[in-house]
Amino acid sequence: MTRELARLITGHVFLHACMAGMRMASPLLALREGYSEAAVGVLLALYALTQVFLALPAGRYADRHGLKRPVAWSVAAAALGAGAAVAFPVFPVLCFSALLTGGATGAAVIALQRHVGRAAQTPTQLKQVFSWLAIGPAFSNFLGPFVAGLVIDHAGFRWAFFVMAVLPLLAWAFIHGTREAALPEASARAKPGRAWDLVREPMFRRLLLVNWFLSSAWDVHTFVVPVLGYERGLSASVIGTILGAFAMAAALVRVLLPVVAARLSEWALVAGAMIATALIYAVYPFMNTAVSMGVCSVLLGIALGTVQPMIMSMLHQITPHHRHGEAVGMRLMVINASSVAMPILFGVAGTVVGVSAVFWAVSAWLAAGSRLAFGLRDDRRS
Repeated sequence: MTRELARLITGHVFLHACMAGMRMASPLLALREGYSEAAVGVLLALYALTQVFLALPAGRYADRHGLKRPVAWSVAAAALGAGAAVAFPVFPVLCFSALLTGGATGAAVIALQRHVGRAAQTPTQLKQVFSWLAIGPAFSNFLGPFVAGLVIDHAGFRWAFFVMAVLPLLAWAFIHGTREAALPEASARAKPGRAWDLVREPMFRRLLLVNWFLSSAWDVHTFVVPVLGYERGLSASVIGTILGAFAMAAALVRVLLPVVAARLSEWALVAGAMIATALIYAVYPFMNTAVSMGVCSVLLGIALGTVQPMIMSMLHQITPHHRHGEAVGMRLMVINASSVAMPILFGVAGTVVGVSAVFWAVSAWLAAGSRLAFGLRDDRRS
């Protein structure tokens, strides 16, 4: 791993940790203030809402301007969003913070993934660099909730939001010195294409659907664990630790992926992850203690942690070089459209039929969708 890639990963960790910490702290504050599970679902959905509308423009912007300009705007927006919650820790402002920090993280991720993908020369290198890059959000999903939980328990919500507001500034300190790669010549010569042209490709469409199934599994864990932990009387730091255990497991498995990437098939890992996740969700509602919930979180992290690098590797192999940013944006738009709808659906379902039913519904959903993942091996890449 080069020094530049290490700086990008570190910056990615700090920026993404801002959103991850806000996404854990905001629902807890809302629940403490007496808001319902459905309201918490709406709040969590807002972290993805901005990304739905910004993803494609952000991808095209990255194709035109490279890495640093999109990241600079993202850093400013994330710091502003978390800072607003410091000044006014009330539900409407938490919603505003969710929009800004979520949108900022999505735009930065598109620019980073495009930059790193263009640096790889072979399919094996693609799997390796995306495995390394994916360590960033996996670790930040531990760092953000864990730090936020500790600060909440010892100093209160405002200090937790302040710490989250500082993290994007640390991210920029690592990323701003990155060398920009030359923009591909094809992007200047090629006629602008429509984003939905990409969806007409069968492999790309199937890849998006599989990614949608698995991102829904990630979303339900992010939403249900704070609600389940609150119902069972767990403290903010314990809830943050359970979410952090999931993130750390995802990070550790991604550390191993670059070492074995040449021996692994992308479709096999993705299909295996779907089946394993379906089984874990089927038994999760029977876990009644923090320790048993933590074990399930670790197993989920191992399963879902393998997915994103493999998806991104296949995505960069099947899309034109000069449209990588747009393809990454399309992927992010689709999964975040799901992330807007799913927490609201989970919140309503949790209120009406209980949290356990949400787990079992997602388990059945993943089991049914695993057939698509097995079908990835039959498609040829361009």
